Amino acid sequence: MTALLLGALGLTLSLIVPGPLARAHWPDRAPAAAVLLWQAITLAAVLSALGVVLAAPEELTRALGSGKPVAAAALIGALAVAAVIVLRLLVSLWGVSRRSRARRARHRLLVDLLDRAEQRQELDAGHVRVLQGNLPLAYCVPGREARVVLSDGALRLLDREQVDAVLAHEQTHLRHRHEVVMESFTAFYRAVPAALRSRAPLDAVHLLLEMVADDAASKRTGPAPLRGALERLTDAVPLAEEVMPEEDSRRRRTARLAAPQRPSRMLTGAVVAAAVALLVLPTVILVVPWLGQALAVWPL
Repeated sequence: MTALLLGALGLTLSLIVPGPLARAHWPDRAPAAAVLLWQAITLAAVLSALGVVLAAPEELTRALGSGKPVAAAALIGALAVAAVIVLRLLVSLWGVSRRSRARRARHRLLVDLLDRAEQRQELDAGHVRVLQGNLPLAYCVPGREARVVLSDGALRLLDREQVDAVLAHEQTHLRHRHEVVMESFTAFYRAVPAALRSRAPLDAVHLLLEMVADDAASKRTGPAPLRGALERLTDAVPLAEEVMPEEDSRRRRTARLAAPQRPSRMLTGAVVAAAVALLVLPTVILVVPWLGQALAVWPL
C-alpha cells in the first residue's frame, strides 16, 4: 500500500501539478516562496520515486508470504536500485554544473576582450562590461568573477535611472546565486525519463526568479524605471512568434511593475508551510510505518 500511495503522489507531483501551478498567477505575489514550493515539489517527487523502489519489492514479498531471506534479498536489491537513481541525479547535477561553469568562463573571457571600457566609466561598477552593437542587450554572467553585460545599444536606448534599475536587477541574480537554482532544476529535468517529466517547472522557476530580481531592483530604484526599461528593451527586440512563453513572461513582469502590490506575509507563510508539509508529511505518514515493517524482516 505504501508503494502505491507514493507512486500516486510522485506521478501527481511530476505530471499533474506542474501545469496548473505554472499557469497560476498567485505565485506572482510571493515569487521567492513559490520557488521554494517548486523545489519542494521536485524533491518530493524524487523522494516518492525512491520510496516506490524501496517499498514495492518488500511489500510484494511480504504479500506472497516469502521468508525473511527472500524479503531481505528484495530489500537489498531495492537499495541498489535506489542508489542508482540517486547516482544518476548526482551525475546529472555534476554534468550540468560543470558545463555551465565552462561556458560561463568562456563567456567572461569573451566579454572582457570585447569590453569598451571608456563607455562604462560613468557606471561606476567594475564588474560591468559594455559591448559594441546596436542590439540592446542586458544580462549577467554568474560565477566567482561575475559580470553584468550591457550593449552600447542598450545604453543609448535607456536613460540613467533605467540603466541603474537594470543593473540592480542583474546584480540581484548574481548576489542570490539564481544560476544554482536553475542548474538544480535543469539537472533534475535531464535525469528524469521523458515520459515522467515536465518542462513547466523550468519555465515557471525562471520567471519567478526574474520577479524576485524585479522586486529587489524596485526597492532600490522604484518600479517605474525598471518597467520602462523592460518595455523599451522588449519593443527594441521584437519577439518571434515561436517564443510566446517569453513574451508572456515579460507581459506578466510588466503588469506586476505597473501595479506593484505590498508583499503578502500571509500568502508567503502559507506557501512556505505547504512546501515544508509536502516534504515532511509523506515521510512521516507513509515511509516511517513502512520502514518499521521492513526492518522487521532484516536478518539480525
